[in-house]
Amino acid sequence: MIDWHINSWKKFVINQQPDWLKQKKYKDNIKIISSFPPLVFPEECDTLKSLIAKAQKGEMFLLQGGDCAERFNDFTSAKIKNKLKILLQMSAVISYGTKKKIIKVGRMAGQYAKPRTSKYEKIGNKCLPVYMGDAVNDTTLDSNSRKPNPDRLIQSYHYAAATLNHLRAFTHSGLAEINKINTWNLKNIKETKSIKNYNKIVESISSSLSTLDSKAFAKMKLTDFFTSHEALLLDYEQALTRKNTNSKAWYNCSAHLLWIGNRTRNIDSAHVEFLSGVSNPIAVKIGPDVSEDEILDLALKLNPTNEPGKLLFIIRMGHDKIDLHLPKMIRKIMRHRRKILWVSDPMHGNTIVTNQGIKTRHFEDILKELTSFIKIHKELNTIPGGVHIELTSDNVTECLGGTTKKIEPTNLNEKYETACDPRLNNDQSLELAFLLNKLLK
Repeated sequence: MIDWHINSWKKFVINQQPDWLKQKKYKDNIKIISSFPPLVFPEECDTLKSLIAKAQKGEMFLLQGGDCAERFNDFTSAKIKNKLKILLQMSAVISYGTKKKIIKVGRMAGQYAKPRTSKYEKIGNKCLPVYMGDAVNDTTLDSNSRKPNPDRLIQSYHYAAATLNHLRAFTHSGLAEINKINTWNLKNIKETKSIKNYNKIVESISSSLSTLDSKAFAKMKLTDFFTSHEALLLDYEQALTRKNTNSKAWYNCSAHLLWIGNRTRNIDSAHVEFLSGVSNPIAVKIGPDVSEDEILDLALKLNPTNEPGKLLFIIRMGHDKIDLHLPKMIRKIMRHRRKILWVSDPMHGNTIVTNQGIKTRHFEDILKELTSFIKIHKELNTIPGGVHIELTSDNVTECLGGTTKKIEPTNLNEKYETACDPRLNNDQSLELAFLLNKLLK
């Protein structure tokens, strides 16, 4: 067994890395990034870890959400603010129903790289390198735009830094305080059943605030907001990993929480090795092809001391597979008394392709997997600790279904804007939050 050090991952199997053609430029840019200031701080990561530890005991609930892939051209103040607002709206709905504080984690300020099934895709008569996120290449359908460009790594850092700065400005200015709940509505969303139900909660909370004393109000503060992304491009992640001068522990300072994707979570992978040595809270996407022995091996390697709040398993199996696989995994972890926050990702296992070749997900399938996830935990007397959703504040038509404003297959092309995977729109996200409340009761 190799002892962990900052470069030990380079001796392991590494997948899902771009074919950087300009190697000297690539190495020079990684060196430049390693000289940049950290994006987040160890103390913030430790704060998140302490909150996750509470969620593991059922005292809090984690909401993680945002775009499938962040785009450089989506960097505007309004879009960042609206993404924050939809997460705040969902948090208010879930907190109101469950009476728990919500840990808010955005897929934001760093979700610029995406793992892909194939290295190439065929568009008409063209065979092009697949889009791997704005940190690597562009969505434009020409060979030059699709070449991995190392200058995009430096752009990624600056966009992440600016997004974080914006998020901190919004939260510290008071936007995320519960007494600002009346300002969280989005102007581009029509009044649907979900919005009407949300407004009823707003009225109830607003009327209650006038009767709260300052001590009670302080307990309702919602300003903590954390960032996360998939730690895919390991040279970039290493460049932003720093040793804490006080504790001597290593922290990945590109985000508060990093996750390992289902395609890179093999126990002998470079991604697992690298993140086993950092002190951030770490998540792993768990698909239906993971065995009970593998899930235990991951728990032991990524959190050998069984530290509370350290490790999350994000379950993404598909509504037709979760009942078969998840109970066995939970029982295995319970027998070995490992501390895990179990989180449902009901999106990724339910992706389908229509007859017209459009990638989508059905709201009803998403709800089915989430329902099974919570039911299984209730039956096993364990804690369903969070939910991980790909969503947008925009009024897109990417996921089918929904009960308040149903999207049919014929509607998909009306506002299909995702760069990669389909996302819930604002109304579908709120609707899911309301339905989640009922499931958790």
